[in-house]
Amino acid sequence: MSLKRQPVRVAVLGCGTVGSETIRLLRDSAKDLEARIGAPIELIGVAVKDKTAPLPIDGLDPAILTEDPVALAEQADVVVELMGGIEPARTAILAALEAGAGVVTANKALLAVHGPELYAAAQKNGVDLYFEAAVGGAIPILRPIRESLAGDTVRRILGIVNGTTNYVLDRMTLEGLDFEEVLADAQRLGYAEADPTADVDGFDAASKAAILASLAFHTRVSLDDVYREGIRDITADDVAAAAATGHVIKLLAIVERRGPGDQGTPDSGVIARVHPALVPLDHPLASVHGAFNAIYVESEAAGELMFYGRGAGGRPTASAVVGDLVTVARHGLEGTTGPGESTYLALPTLDVAKALTRFQIRLVVKDQPGVLAGVAQVFAAEGVSIETVRQTPGGPALGNGHANLTVVTHQATEGALQRVVAALAGLDVVERVAGAIRVEGE
Repeated sequence: MSLKRQPVRVAVLGCGTVGSETIRLLRDSAKDLEARIGAPIELIGVAVKDKTAPLPIDGLDPAILTEDPVALAEQADVVVELMGGIEPARTAILAALEAGAGVVTANKALLAVHGPELYAAAQKNGVDLYFEAAVGGAIPILRPIRESLAGDTVRRILGIVNGTTNYVLDRMTLEGLDFEEVLADAQRLGYAEADPTADVDGFDAASKAAILASLAFHTRVSLDDVYREGIRDITADDVAAAAATGHVIKLLAIVERRGPGDQGTPDSGVIARVHPALVPLDHPLASVHGAFNAIYVESEAAGELMFYGRGAGGRPTASAVVGDLVTVARHGLEGTTGPGESTYLALPTLDVAKALTRFQIRLVVKDQPGVLAGVAQVFAAEGVSIETVRQTPGGPALGNGHANLTVVTHQATEGALQRVVAALAGLDVVERVAGAIRVEGE
C-alpha cells in the first residue's frame, strides 16, 4: 500500500482571464490531477494587483489573496506566473527558482527578452521552467519541438501565432473591409486590445518567433534578433490583389536555419522574421480562419507537420498551463527535471537581407512602349528572376495612359528584392509602387 504524499503547494501569480481559468481547472479537476501527479494540489495563494477588486472567479478564499507575488513565490513548490509583462514577473520567477520551486509561465515577452537568465537560474537550482502556453495557447507545439523532434533536424517553421491579426486579416479577406474598420470592430468584440500595438505591429508574434527559433535551432535567439513588420499598412487593395492571384495575406512568424550551401548565405545561421505574406490557397496555413493559430514545421526526417488550434482565450490557454503544471509537479515529486535550455549549436543570427523569399510587386506604370523592358532591366541588374508578369488596364481611378503591372519573382534574397523595389520606385515610367508583399509557402 502506497503512502499518501504531501500536497503540492501551488501559487498562481495573476488572476486575469488565464489565471482565473487556471484556478477553475485546478479546482474542478482536482481528483484527476491528483491521480496524474501522484499527490493532491494545494492552492496556497493567488497574487493580484488589488485584493479589494472583484475577481472573475467565485468561491476563492480571500485569505489566500496577496499583493506580494515575490513573497508568495518563495513559499510554493510550483509557481504559475500569469501576470505578463517584464516586472514584477521576472523578479517573482527568479525568486521562485532560487527557492527551489518549479515554474510554469505563459509570458512570451519575458522569455524572449530574459529567457537565458531564467533558464540559467532553473538549471542552477535543479528545477523546471516550462512555458508551453507562451506560444500558440492551447496548441502543443513547444514540447513536440523540444522533445518529440529531439532526434530530428528542424529546418523551418512558419506560424500564424497571433489570433488578433489573423482575425483582422481574415475579415478583410472575407468581407473586403479596410484595416481600420475591422480593427475597430475587433476591439469592440474583445478580439483586440484598446492599445493593439503589440498585436498589429508584430511585437507579440516576434516574441513567439524568438522562442520557436531558440528551441528549434538550439541557439539563443532574442526579441532583438527578430525582423518585424506588422499589418497596419495592409489595405483592401492588397487583399483583393492577393485573391486575384490565388493567395491570402497572413501575418507569419518564420524561423529558418540556413547553411553554407544556401543562396546568399556563406555561413550557417538562423533567420527569424515576422511580416505579412501571401500564402497560396492550397497551403494548410491559408485555411486558418478567425482567431485560430497554426504552426507549420518542416524537418528533415519527419517532413512537414501542422499544429492547429485556439491560440488564445482563457480556457484554452489554461489547458496548456495546467498540462505544464502536472509535468513540473510530477518531476518535483520524483526529484528530477525535464529538458532545459539547449544552446549547443550556438548559431549566429543572420540579417534578414539573407533570407530567401519571393515578392509580388504591384506597380502603376505609364501605358507606353518600353515599360516592360525598363522594368525587366531593374530585376536583371539585381540578379532576380521574374516568374510571371500580369498587366491590366488602369481604369478611371488611375486616369488615361496608365496600367497596373503585377510582377511575381522567383526566389531571391530579401536584400536583392528590397533593392529591386527601391529601384523600381525611381523609374520614370513607374508612377508608384502600389504594393510589395512576400510570397511564402510555395
